[in-house]
Amino acid sequence: MIFSRTHLLIVLFFSINLSAQAEKETLPPFNIKTVSFVQNGNNMIPMFRLGDRFELQFDDLFGNEADYYYTITQYNYDWTPSPLAKVEYLQGMDNQRIMNYQNSFNTLQIYSHYTLSFPNQYNRITKSGNYMVKIFDSSQELVFSRKFMLYEEQLAVPLQIKRSRDISTINQMQNLDFVIKTGDHLFQNPANNIKVALFQNGRLDNAIYNIKPQYTIGSDLIYRYNKETQFWGGNEFLYFENKDIRAVGNNVFNVTAGEIYNSHLYLNTSRANQPYTYAPDINGNFLVNNMNSSNSTLEADYSWVYFSLSSNPFIGDKDIYIVGMFNNYSLSPEYKMDYNKERGIFEKPVLIKQGFTNYQYVIVDKKGKIDYENAVDGNFYQTENDYFILVYYRGNNDRYDRIIGRGISNSENITN
Repeated sequence: MIFSRTHLLIVLFFSINLSAQAEKETLPPFNIKTVSFVQNGNNMIPMFRLGDRFELQFDDLFGNEADYYYTITQYNYDWTPSPLAKVEYLQGMDNQRIMNYQNSFNTLQIYSHYTLSFPNQYNRITKSGNYMVKIFDSSQELVFSRKFMLYEEQLAVPLQIKRSRDISTINQMQNLDFVIKTGDHLFQNPANNIKVALFQNGRLDNAIYNIKPQYTIGSDLIYRYNKETQFWGGNEFLYFENKDIRAVGNNVFNVTAGEIYNSHLYLNTSRANQPYTYAPDINGNFLVNNMNSSNSTLEADYSWVYFSLSSNPFIGDKDIYIVGMFNNYSLSPEYKMDYNKERGIFEKPVLIKQGFTNYQYVIVDKKGKIDYENAVDGNFYQTENDYFILVYYRGNNDRYDRIIGRGISNSENITN
């Protein structure tokens, strides 16, 4: 059979799309620490209104003022590559050097602190959607990458948090009940062209995708599922505070000196079989803080933080990791705990910038999948969590997925 050029192009097009895979973030090397999106001086989950200013900040522990460059790439709803050319979503040029960096001072651990602002004098993102910023070294080798989302506020997304409707998980799970109010906007085939992404505390690793509306009332899209929009409630995050790095603080029982300071935390025990106890947290976030400085960004030091966990060692071939926004919930070997047979506990020292830090322990199988159901600290419907919904839209003739709305709610006022 003889194929025409058109047939070959069609086959090539479908082959490329079938082979397209969701893009994953590249984890930073050991010397890159405290990577965070920042807005108005606060660490933020990576969701920003299109046009608003925000920053990507990170430390390089080599402290040698290395040159770093960045690129910005757009992605589809499912994090496969967008078909748009860069000039269609980026005004200006990327692959620019990060010009804003400063060295630490009054710290035992030296580091260079980098700040990349969006938008900046070189470029501005013009379309909403999914994006990834990639950081390269002077040899154009990829150092790390981070995802972020830019949204428009074109419609309202009322959101309520309710207990699970499944009697078997009614005490452990939280369900998202929400409506997309399209109002006077005319969307083509909204039941199919509108998609949603559901997030718990802004985490990308357990987000829920591909949920269709159950029905419509007028122009409103109604989502009132029993199971499909549920998250395990988890427990309140654990925390420690070492804003005075030379003294014991909240949940720090001992401090020792070396090349840098060592903060030894109290032993944590599994809370899965204990009653739920309300303990205010910041839902996985962290705050860099040196109480004895005027500029914590550059004067906050790093310390080795020693974590220890008394938990059931019989977790099969699974592992336990320490995660939080401080490490972007990374499951790299750097945060995997070791089991001390002599003491009968899990242990791990982690290098963390001083301040106030939320963290939690997660059980992970050999394929990298987190076991949320059998969480170390259990699951409780009373747990206070932040929830976010992003609404995506691609019209019949559109070539990319816009984010046209966002919904926010908290489970503090959870209902039946």
